[in-house]
Amino acid sequence: MKTLPKIALVGALALTACADLDDTSRRTLTGGAGGAAGGALIGAMAGNAGLGAAIGAGVGLAGGYVYDQHKKSQQSSYEQGYAAGQATKK
Repeated sequence: MKTLPKIALVGALALTACADLDDTSRRTLTGGAGGAAGGALIGAMAGNAGLGAAIGAGVGLAGGYVYDQHKKSQQSSYEQGYAAGQATKK
């Protein structure tokens, strides 16, 4: 029962540490954390949780970065279309 407050404290600190990150850093680190957790679970089943976490973190970081680049491209396209629409109104 005493470990629950410790886990809650670590979780709260982890969330507040990411509050001032830019979108790229936040998405990349979120992907890395998720990949590490998933990799650790799969690695634990396969017999080496540390290696699974390391591989999962690498894949998650790459996936988070690719997702960020996609979102930036999507936003850029939206802004271009919006500007073109505003230009035709005049």
